[in-house]
Amino acid sequence: MGCSGAYSGAALGSLMMIKAGDVLSWIKGLQAVFAENRQYLTELDAAIGDADHGTNMDRGFTQVVRALENNPSEDIGAILKTAAMVLIKTVGGAAGPLYGTFFLRAGAACGGKEEMDSADIVAMLEAGLEGVVQRGKAGLNDKTMVDALTAGLNRMKHLMTEGVGIKEMLKQGAAAAHQGMKDTIPMLAKKGRASYLGERSIGHQDPGATSSYLLMETMAEYFGSD
Repeated sequence: MGCSGAYSGAALGSLMMIKAGDVLSWIKGLQAVFAENRQYLTELDAAIGDADHGTNMDRGFTQVVRALENNPSEDIGAILKTAAMVLIKTVGGAAGPLYGTFFLRAGAACGGKEEMDSADIVAMLEAGLEGVVQRGKAGLNDKTMVDALTAGLNRMKHLMTEGVGIKEMLKQGAAAAHQGMKDTIPMLAKKGRASYLGERSIGHQDPGATSSYLLMETMAEYFGSD
């Protein structure tokens, strides 16, 4: 059985199933990606935030990987819930509650499950995004992580209905998230610390949208192959 969600009865898109080991590999990949992009994310955040996004994401996912190594599980929901709890406890600023909520809701959509198909992945990401929207009270074009996540998820939902395989679905979803990230540059920030800058926030790429794109790009890299 896969994750529960609105898309559990939709076209599978691929017979390939994503296992708990793939999810663990993705999270370990995120730790490496955020370590590599620590300075880049911090520089983006320095322009419109508290200059700590890169440091926070690096520290948080380092602790997540450590916790998962100490408590291995074949339950995808449990893996994501562990990640959520660690992020909430260790990541400062808005990123901790927002990413913590993302992983908590994603985990709830996959509770007790050991594998996912393409519909499950979409349901997992949609649950995570809904949690972020509810927690952060942000919508499209508010210059936040919601812009990148929504662009990626919408593309994946479209491709899933066409029966596209998981790897291609995720690859194109990541490309759409990248565009959603770039689209934040000319936006006026309406939420978070950046909103305090008013029009001075225009012309800067949102760091949260950037880390969200990296999350989806890394998922595309680690979640199987067609």
